[in-house]
Formats: sequence, C-alpha cells, structure tokens
Amino acid sequence: MIAARDIEVTFGSFTLMRDVSFLINSQERVGLAGRNGAGKTTLLRILAGEQKPSSGLVERPAGVNIGYLPQQMKVSDNTTLLNETLTAFGELMAIERERDLCREQLASRSDYESEEYLALCEKLPLLEERYNMLGGGSYVGEAEQALTGLGFRRSQFDAPTAKLSGGWRMRVELAKVLLSKPDILLLDEPTNHLDIESIKWLEDYLAAYQGALIMVTHDKAFLDNITTRTLEITSGRLEDYRVPYSKYLQLRQERREHVMAAYKNQKKAIDDTERFIDRFRYKATKAAQVQSRIKQLEKLEITEPEEEDSSSIVIRFAPAPRSGRVVIEADNLTKAYGDNIVLDKASIVIERGEKVALVGRNGEGKTTFARIVTGEIPFKGDLRLGHNVKTGYFAQNQDELLDGEKRVFDTIDELATGEMRTRTADLLGAFLFSGDETEKKVKVLSGGERSRLALIKLLLQPYNLLLMDEPTNHLDIRSKEILKQALVKYDGTVLIISHDRDFLDGLVTKVYEFTGKRIKEHIGGIYDFVNRKKEEAAKLSNPALSVNRGVSDREGAAVADSSDASSTKKRGSELREERKEHRRRVNRAAREVERREEAIAKLERYVEEMNREIEERSENLEDSFFRRYEEVKGQLEKEMSEWEKAAAELENAQQQE
Repeated sequence: MIAARDIEVTFGSFTLMRDVSFLINSQERVGLAGRNGAGKTTLLRILAGEQKPSSGLVERPAGVNIGYLPQQMKVSDNTTLLNETLTAFGELMAIERERDLCREQLASRSDYESEEYLALCEKLPLLEERYNMLGGGSYVGEAEQALTGLGFRRSQFDAPTAKLSGGWRMRVELAKVLLSKPDILLLDEPTNHLDIESIKWLEDYLAAYQGALIMVTHDKAFLDNITTRTLEITSGRLEDYRVPYSKYLQLRQERREHVMAAYKNQKKAIDDTERFIDRFRYKATKAAQVQSRIKQLEKLEITEPEEEDSSSIVIRFAPAPRSGRVVIEADNLTKAYGDNIVLDKASIVIERGEKVALVGRNGEGKTTFARIVTGEIPFKGDLRLGHNVKTGYFAQNQDELLDGEKRVFDTIDELATGEMRTRTADLLGAFLFSGDETEKKVKVLSGGERSRLALIKLLLQPYNLLLMDEPTNHLDIRSKEILKQALVKYDGTVLIISHDRDFLDGLVTKVYEFTGKRIKEHIGGIYDFVNRKKEEAAKLSNPALSVNRGVSDREGAAVADSSDASSTKKRGSELREERKEHRRRVNRAAREVERREEAIAKLERYVEEMNREIEERSENLEDSFFRRYEEVKGQLEKEMSEWEKAAAELENAQQQE
C-alpha cells in the first residue's frame, strides 16, 4: 500500500531521523510511538505528501487514496455543519447532480430517435450504477451517523460551522476524513478533542474500517484496542514491533536491556583496546599489534544506548493538609450563559480522599463546575467547601499564569523543598524538559510546554483538593504514567476531567457523569462506567427488550395496586408523618454543623491572635498565656472532631431523604 525508503530529515546540522524504511500493507493497523519531538508528526506529514524528506522517498501505488487528519489545521468555511460534512462525498454528489440532470433532460425531450437522446439513455444507467456502487442511497445517513457518534446533536446539523470552537471543528474534519473512506488513514492525535463516548464510537468505526491505518496518539487504551503493529522512532531511527502497544512496551524493555548490555561490553572492550594502544604505542616490537588495534577501532560500529527511560522516575505531590470529611457539597447548582443552561439544579457531594472522574460530552458543564468550585464564575444554588479545604486548580489555560521572565528551572526550583529540591532536574525530565530546555525563559515556550510546567508547579504546592482539567493533553504516555502514579499515592482529594481511559483506570473509584444539565453518580472505576454505558446503548438499540420489560412491569404494578388498595390511605398518613420527622432530623443536623463551624472559626481567629502575640513579644509572656494557648488548641481539636461527627450525621440524614 505505502512504502518509505531510506527517509532522512535534517534541520541544519540536526538530524531528526535517518535510514527510516518500512512497508505498510492493506488493512494493517499501525501505531507510531516515540517521545514528544521524536518526529512522529513529521513522518505522518511525509507519508501524506505534505512535507518532503531531506532524502529518501515514499512510494504509493497509482490510485491509492490517503486521508490525513493533522493535529491542528486552519479551516475557513461558511456553511452548515451537515453540508460541510457532506463535502466528504464530493465525487458521489457530483455524480448525483449529473444523474439528476440526465433524468431531467430525458423527461423533457421528445426526440427519441436522436443521437443525443440515445447517448443520454446509455449514460444514465452507468451513472446509476456508479452512484449505487459508491453508496449513494445512504450517504446522508452515514454523515449524520458519524456526526452523532462524534458527539454532535441532530439539532446542531443546520448550525453554521463558523460558530464552532476549534475542538468541535476538528471533529467535523475527522468525520470528513472517515467518510471519504480512503485506502490509507493517517490520524495524528484523533482522540484529543473527543469525550469517552465519542472515543468508543471511533474505536468501533476503525475496527470495521477496511483500509490501512497509521496513527499517533497518547491514548494507550485506544492504541491497544485498535493497532496490531507498533513503529517506534527512537534516537532518530525506526524500530518495528509487529505487536500492539502494551506488548511492544514489554519487548522494548527487553530490547533496551540487551542493547545496554551490549553497549557496556563494547565500551569495556574499547577502553581495554585504547589502554593497550597507549601502553605500547612507542614499542617497536608491538607496532604491528598497535596498528591492528587502531584499525579495529576505526572500523568498529559503535552501539548507541537507548533513550533514557523516564518511567522509573517516582515523584510525589506535596503532603495534603487535613480537611473536613466533606470536601465539596453542592445542591440545586444552576449556571447559564445567556439562554444556554449548562447546569440546572445539579447536586454532588465529594468526600475527603476520594479520587473521582468528571466525564460527559463537551459542553455539558464539567469545566463550568470546576470554575464554580474555584470561585471564578457566579452561579445560583448552594455550594459549600469543607473546613480547611485548599484548592489547586489545573485549568486548560493554566499556562497563562506563569511568569514569562523566569527560566524553566527556576520556576520549579523555587517551589521545591526537601527531597524534591535535589531532584528538580529529574522532575523536569519526567515532564519532557531536559538539557538546554530547562534554561529557556518561560515566555518562549510553546503552549503545550507551558501547560506541562504549570502541572509540575501544582505537584509541589500543599493543596488538599486538586481540580485537574485535561491534565494529560500535552503529555506523552510515559509522562502520563508518572503523573498517574503520583496521583495514586496522593493523600488528598482529586477531581479529574479527562477522556483518557487508561489514565483514569486504577486511579478513580467513582465517576460523575455530566448529562442533561445534571450530575449523575456512578460507583466504580472508569471501565465499569464505560461498560454500563455500553449496556444502556444496547438496550436502546433493541427496543423489544425494553418493551417486553415494560409490559411485565405494568402487569406487576397492576396486581400490586389491586392488592394494596385497601391500605393506601393508612400508609399514606404514616409516610407523611415519617417525612416530617426526617425533615426535622435533617434540620437539627444542619444547625449543629453550622454551630460547630462558627465555633471553629472563632477558635481559629483566637489562635491566630495568640500566634501574633508569641511572634511579637514571646519573651514577655507569662506561663499562664502558654497554658491558655494549649487549652485553646485542644478546644479547636475537639471542635474539629465534633464537627466531623455532625457532618457525618447530616450526610446520613440527607441520604435517607
């Protein structure tokens, strides 16, 4: 299908890749692997014909179509969402227009014996055959199916594309590439702007795709589910592993160990030879042997060690100060942007130490909720942060808050303390800053580099609540694993907005789905959630199951209504009384929590005043002052303990409503 022969790419004196050769056969599923900056995107551009290599060539058979989705592109169109998507069927739509014109001409002419009329009669069936062969009867439906699969609502199909954000516009381009059904698909980070449900749809689509596929993605689960072969660019060269990504990691580690062993053995042999040459260089009796050793060194092909593997680097977040048991509690949360209601009377409770994922289609309110929690935007409803909650927020625009005049190294070094102070270089290296890059000023970094730097800053500050909005967007797979392990060990509370299933797997134990302007709780990990959504989709696609279940439920309900009719009035009175008593219990618990919080606030102010006294005139204070100081701190501890009990009582009462 496509072959690369001796590809080399150089920029001045720097060689990005050399001697790169491979062959991709029809229907192969290939993942391109390598560190950020290794040349993966460059190689895709060369295969797509958008960039020429410094030397070497790419061979494609005549008539082979290539569909290419880059990471970024500039698009400018003034049409509707559906019409722009339908441009993927350019040839088919042109045939359709020609066919319709042919039909009109045949219907309007009466010169049945003329050559023109007979030519039209011969042309129409050929057009019809070509039209049907290209799937003419279903192409609009295919476009609609692709758009809904990628997260668009049918109500958006007639919306102007000019109003779409960059992420949504890229989904349109992805739909167009897929619908064009090329012989070879080249996809550069196709999951970047997709939510979990859209990623699953794309996986299913690509599983049935009949052409060859080459893609770059940092979504490990996506790679494992789609690819069967991995090409790795490392140290400027290409290594070919005919296995999926996870298996490639195992083989790569084995290969790394073999290469490192060979490198060490060769280095020892070279050192021994050089010592022999230096020792006997000026002895006539050894001249022949010395010359022989010199020639051996000149001919020796040096074994190059593999790139440093950062996966063994272990980092930790700064210890989290202790907070109250309930960290976030929101009720009747409502937020609208003009006429667009994003959240409508939504509720959520997050407890200390929980690690949860916030998922849902783009625009359903995940980032809005994070901004509400951090106090960035106004809202309606009730929101309460627990006692002593200190929030660290990684937003998608977090890089804008960095000091542009500081060096990368200084930005992190000034925050590092303890053990991390001696490992600043390792920490920067784990997030893809190495060598001269650590000496750059922040203002010259790319957007992705600044985001990574902001993420490192978050690691080093003493927060007990982390809100992270797409933290893995600019990380490679190894950096994501390092961050994930740091979050697993973190003793605070974590809320993560992410579509990366592999990153969330084993990290979160609860999923909150933002859907229909509400927040829905799902107990379990990310794959528990994905499987439940799959089951729901299967039920929707098989209405017979739901209908039969509905009939059975209605029949059962009718029997129950008949048998319970005599006791309905009595039971209704009892239930009303129970509800009243329960409401009184909730109110009592809420008042107790409020009273405890007021006492805690008062004692904390008292402790702060006494701390100032100690700082200003510690030598002139009597022993009675310090005894009182210890008493107040003891009272504060006691109030904190009582507050936690009261908060637990309130939560239990609310859950039973």
